[in-house]
Amino acid sequence: MSAERPTADPRAFKDNSRLVLADPVLRRNFRGAMDFLTDKRAAQFPDADAFAELRDLGKQIRQHALANLPQLLMQLETRLHENGIHLHWAEDAAAANAIFLDLARRHDAPTMVKGKSMVSEEIGLNHEMAAHGIACIETDMGEYILQLDGDRPSHIIMPAIHKTKEDVAKIFATHIPGAGYTEDVEELIAIGRRALRNEFRTAKIGVSGVNFLVAETGSLVLVENEGNGRLSTTVPDVHIAITGIEKVVATLDHIAPLFTLLTRSATGQAVTTYLNVISGPRRADEKDGPREVHLILLDNGRSQAYREEHFRATLQCIRCGACMNHCPVYARIGGLSYGTTYPGPIGAIISPHLMNLDSTRDLPTASSLCGACGEVCPVGIPIPDLLMRLREAGRHSHPAAQQRQALKGQGAARSIVEVVAWKAWRLLYAHSALYALFAWIAPRLRVLAVAARSGWTRTRAPLRPARRSLREQLATRTPLHSRKALRDRHSPD
Repeated sequence: MSAERPTADPRAFKDNSRLVLADPVLRRNFRGAMDFLTDKRAAQFPDADAFAELRDLGKQIRQHALANLPQLLMQLETRLHENGIHLHWAEDAAAANAIFLDLARRHDAPTMVKGKSMVSEEIGLNHEMAAHGIACIETDMGEYILQLDGDRPSHIIMPAIHKTKEDVAKIFATHIPGAGYTEDVEELIAIGRRALRNEFRTAKIGVSGVNFLVAETGSLVLVENEGNGRLSTTVPDVHIAITGIEKVVATLDHIAPLFTLLTRSATGQAVTTYLNVISGPRRADEKDGPREVHLILLDNGRSQAYREEHFRATLQCIRCGACMNHCPVYARIGGLSYGTTYPGPIGAIISPHLMNLDSTRDLPTASSLCGACGEVCPVGIPIPDLLMRLREAGRHSHPAAQQRQALKGQGAARSIVEVVAWKAWRLLYAHSALYALFAWIAPRLRVLAVAARSGWTRTRAPLRPARRSLREQLATRTPLHSRKALRDRHSPD
């Protein structure tokens, strides 16, 4: 990848995209990775009817959970308390980080080891803890590589997918003492594991995300492949899990269909290596596990999406990344271009709720609306429809936008030029005399047509009015009935 990196700012989306598109190596690598993932997923769902049936079940489970979200969260809180798990509610990123900091200070923990967690990325946990002298060490191999390099994840499942083995070799040789330079993938993995092993042994706090929460049993379900999640949640004395309020489901029976959909849609695996179900701290007769378990439930804009029913489907997401893998836009510009924690189609519909529509106004328009994301979504989120709703919200502020819990930034993408243009179009097409006058004037002023027209002329020839309008051309042609009479007159008997 080029030395210049895309910035972590969604307002710079267009500049970020141009930067990535100018890097042919990155584009080629990304395209190959996306093709590989889409092929693996397709192999796991060879029967379209079977997939449709399973997807409908997953969709129903998630919709049932969201329809009963307040009650399920109350039930979850009761079960967690019975299981000995401490529950913390965080309204936003600042509140969540404050809870982490308080727990770290309470346990005199200079370091934390962290399994993969997109929500911790969302709140900027690593940087916030570092500002207070606490090291938060990534243990997922992809995240660890990025942390060493000072880079950001570009995919929610495979965060370092934009890195080549040559990149990783240089990063390890530079940042891991005694690592040396090697491009052997197995040896690189071994180097990373050796470097992390001692961190697990010495850290007092382990951090993880959560894939699903079970209200019925008060359980935290974690899905992973590397074993680092299991080490992070069992070796340190304190385990702190963080996730969004929408991750709850009603019963343990609901996990199996969602697990099947998640693993096959994400990495093309029938099952992952590890499925961890955590229902409390270490018991008196158990030899391992944390002595304390804490769960932080984060809102950070989710209740706003939940409150507006036409946006609620956004919260059905199980974070599989399938929509990214199949998106023609994401496959060309990668995840870093978006400047958000969640890139791609799912990021385009959830980031406005987490960050406001003002700063993310360009993301809903970063789509061809081909519908691939909606077709492959394992829980049936109508992503194209939600993109269109967000585009509408970006251009028009509704009275409800003034409410405290409404989507912030509505109307931010409103353009006076666009408004005037559409009003002029409406006026012309509503009055035949004005339209006729315009059709007469336009060809005669064609030389004044602007050559450069925003994004259109970057890849297309500029449009210019014809020399004569269609009405004028038709007026000079012989009427159809006259031509038919001429043909009949001169046709042989």
